Amino acid sequence: MSLTERIHSDHDLVKHLGNWTEAGRFEIKARHGATVLDLRSPDLPDDIEIHLDLDRAMVKLLVDDDTTVDHWNLRWTARGRIKDSRPSSTRDEAAGRRIQLSGSATNSEIRIHRGGIAILTAMFSRAYVQDVRHAHKTGGVPTIDDPARGHRS
Repeated sequence: MSLTERIHSDHDLVKHLGNWTEAGRFEIKARHGATVLDLRSPDLPDDIEIHLDLDRAMVKLLVDDDTTVDHWNLRWTARGRIKDSRPSSTRDEAAGRRIQLSGSATNSEIRIHRGGIAILTAMFSRAYVQDVRHAHKTGGVPTIDDPARGHRS
């Protein structure tokens, strides 16, 4: 049985960075808000389902370079688009994690940040500054920028 994470953003910014979950299914409901999800953790399953209910919202997915994002079942009403930092023609579709998007998006945008862009996005956050401070105090290493670094084997 796969865990389900429910995320709600109403006129707000919600960020989940680093190793924050082991769920394989996400339900995101956003209205006039923004949601940032870090899906680079090795603790996540290889097949991830994201059900979206967006109204004038933005969802940013931080993924690895070899991740395939399938948005065939995503229903668009009014304006909207998916912005990917690297076109799908430059990736091997058989390798890596697979993310399937479904649901509906009205006047919304989905941004997919891969590789170095995903690292920079995670690093330019308050959570990263707190993570670095905590790592310095405890003698550990920060994991927000690279969730695989803190992976428990």
